Amino acid sequence: MDFRTEFKPFTVQPQQIEGRSFEIINEEIGDHSYTAEQYPIVQRIIHASADFDLGKSVLFHPDAIQSGIRAIRNGKQVVVDVQMIQSGVNKARIAKYGGEVKVYISDPDVIEEAKRLNTTRAIISMRKAVKEAEGGIFAIGNAPTALLELIRLIKEGEAKPGLVIGLPVGFVSAAESKEELAKLDIPFITNIGRKGGSTVTVAALNAISILADQV
Repeated sequence: MDFRTEFKPFTVQPQQIEGRSFEIINEEIGDHSYTAEQYPIVQRIIHASADFDLGKSVLFHPDAIQSGIRAIRNGKQVVVDVQMIQSGVNKARIAKYGGEVKVYISDPDVIEEAKRLNTTRAIISMRKAVKEAEGGIFAIGNAPTALLELIRLIKEGEAKPGLVIGLPVGFVSAAESKEELAKLDIPFITNIGRKGGSTVTVAALNAISILADQV
């Protein structure tokens, strides 16, 4: 078969694709315990990853969603650990209320301090971020070390985030960092296990910003 002649491209609007994708997710997810408030975040995480196991592993602090909505609507900063998340986030919905999406990992002073202390830029970036983003949203999808450092700063009273979205991916410290986050009595969204990543972190953050824009 000559696919060059047999294949017939078709045009579908992005909204139609997304809508049909959500219908399929609703059909296939099966039983779950998520609330009506939580489910849109889970739905978008599954949509971004095509991974129902990942979606069903998401954990929410009871105040997570409302706290995230308040942070956005109050114009608080959104801090992310890598540029990939910053690129994927709908920044217009954040900016509408006066907030910005900030990433510090490539700042010259962060790079220099990480070299001086022989540690990771992810760790130093969190130390810088907490001084500038009190009450904001911290969204970490790449670096478990960033999440572990943020947890340390929270425990020591140096960080007071409005919401932590902690979904780092990886084989070293990713699952452990999320376990530690889930022990804290602060608003968080995280998941169980090694899975996660920048794409699903973007999905969760965008879902929160959509909810904030609907209130």
